[in-house]
Amino acid sequence: MQSDSQLVSAALQGDQAAFATMVDRYQRVARAVAFQAIGDHHAAEDAAQEAFLAAYQKLSSLREGSLFGRWLLTIVRRQAMRIRRARRRDIPLDHAAHVAEAEKNGLDHDAEFLLAALMGLPQRERQLLMLRHFGGHSVTDIAQMVGRPVGTVTKQLSRGYARLREQFTKAKS
Repeated sequence: MQSDSQLVSAALQGDQAAFATMVDRYQRVARAVAFQAIGDHHAAEDAAQEAFLAAYQKLSSLREGSLFGRWLLTIVRRQAMRIRRARRRDIPLDHAAHVAEAEKNGLDHDAEFLLAALMGLPQRERQLLMLRHFGGHSVTDIAQMVGRPVGTVTKQLSRGYARLREQFTKAKS
């Protein structure tokens, strides 16, 4: 598996397949981060696609290829906030809204509860859990992407898991 740095270098040399590999690697995480900001699956998909387009167009401005993931997620958040502002309304992220959206998109109740619980986590923990599970990245890769030590990432992941377990325990009671 090629590193982000290798893929960025290849993409800058004109290798479109290298950029396609980066899109495959970060697509789920980008959509999850956008959904976190917008609260709408379709708008999140649009934000992620626009972010990948912007990243491709500005790839030469990335100084260190190994930071591609972190850089991309910053672009995703900006695109999502731009779309959210353009919509001129806040979408409630309460559980009922999540369940309705999940049913519309074919998600089952447990998956929707997990998504709602995840959205209730503090920003840092939520981002790390999304990178770990939606993106399938290793703890070391995540630490590099977010610019934090591996120990810090591990501890924040552990806290996030503990909070999710606590929410599931309360829900079962």
